[in-house]
Amino acid sequence: MTEEIKKNEVQIEIDELVAQGAYANLAMISHSEGEFVLDFIFLQPQTPKAKVRSRVITSPAHAKRIIAALQDNIAKYEARFGTIPAAAPVEDPKKVGFYH
Repeated sequence: MTEEIKKNEVQIEIDELVAQGAYANLAMISHSEGEFVLDFIFLQPQTPKAKVRSRVITSPAHAKRIIAALQDNIAKYEARFGTIPAAAPVEDPKKVGFYH
């Protein structure tokens, strides 16, 4: 390993609760000039109330890097497991899904 790579290494830790993750079937995204806010929400079917499980606040530049990383990972997933069917258009905004 070169000295330059060693200088740029970052050790990342994750505690047990965060490692378990949080299931979300709905996302709401908003932004201002300086940041993007991504709320990941769990909405139970036939329930009129949902709860935000996680909120990520990030810069516009990092939001763009997240999109690129997701596109790369989706391409790798589809190469291995097949095409992910496109989501049907949302007719009823109260239905479960990911919205922007």
